[in-house]
Amino acid sequence: MSSILNSIDLQFILGSLIKTAVFWICIMIVVAYTVYAERRVLAVIQNRLGPNRVGWQGLLQPFADLIKFIFKEDIIPFAVNKVLYLIAPVVVLVPAMMVLIVYPFGPRNVPLPGGEVLSNMLNNFGNSLGYDWALDLTHIDLFVSNFNVGLLYIFALTGLGVYGIVIAGWASNSKYSLMGGLRSSAQMISYELALSLSVVAVLIPAGTLDLVKIVELQGGTWFGFIPKWNLLALFPAGLIAFVVYLISAIAETNRVPFDLPEAETELVAGFHTEYSALKFALFFMGEYVNMTTVSVLATTLFLGGWQGPLVGTYPWLGLVWFVGKVFFFLFLYIWLRGTLPRFRYDQLMNFGWKILLPAALVNIVIAAVLGVLFL
Repeated sequence: MSSILNSIDLQFILGSLIKTAVFWICIMIVVAYTVYAERRVLAVIQNRLGPNRVGWQGLLQPFADLIKFIFKEDIIPFAVNKVLYLIAPVVVLVPAMMVLIVYPFGPRNVPLPGGEVLSNMLNNFGNSLGYDWALDLTHIDLFVSNFNVGLLYIFALTGLGVYGIVIAGWASNSKYSLMGGLRSSAQMISYELALSLSVVAVLIPAGTLDLVKIVELQGGTWFGFIPKWNLLALFPAGLIAFVVYLISAIAETNRVPFDLPEAETELVAGFHTEYSALKFALFFMGEYVNMTTVSVLATTLFLGGWQGPLVGTYPWLGLVWFVGKVFFFLFLYIWLRGTLPRFRYDQLMNFGWKILLPAALVNIVIAAVLGVLFL
């Protein structure tokens, strides 16, 4: 048993488990307070109060909502396909959570406060059990896992989320839900193409699908003050790619002005009309985790990820820059919801196929030509 255990990279396993747990908890907190922030910001935009009763300024409202979802009556309509009806919320949430392990939210080899004490404790514990451990947790990498095809992994998993929405719409045995599911599948196909093609302009200067390397290549500045973000690389190709990505990502997450699968004025609540209690909460969580995922990917691909001033001197500051950029995109989501009207469905499809997709294809040609000339 000892030889088997010692042959495993225990340090990698232990570090990955700890970082996954911490990252999962942080994402759940971000999701909970993104909902709170959305309700407060929309209240300001619409000249009303918003939630301000539970805790100081309503800061405990997410926990009150969680308790409400737990104890709310769970209703399952009589004519649903019960197995698929129950699986659908899980199919939406799980792929959204799985992609989080490949995002670099800080630099490599960062000093861990208290890491030496923790290493000694674990090594002494292992030695007392007869295992020859030599763990070194004094420095850690601020990412869970580093895939050399991390970007492909993300696109593969995020494309699975739509299956949960389609399954929910079909299994609910409701015309409103079915229509919402069908709209979501058509919308995903339309905008996934433009979104995937938009990142080619990033891959040309980067030359890799490894997200960690993509962020590291965006370090430094041009002319001493312009950050080497992919947003500005191969100008104007990087900027066009960013705009196409941002619009496609908003449509991918079914948010205003592209929230046709949930259009309240037409479909009651769309694909989740027949869901209640915790099952509805899982759909809700899946939507906001997808918003966070899209924001993290935009930060990683276009805005330099954790790169920023003083990160070389203070490595943990990279985490602050990373979180700040992600929150900018989350605020943009909320701002758009309080500002823009919803598209008609024909406008949605025309915009995806006749404007975004051609723009993404033309931008690949522009980026390729500029890459040949200047790289």
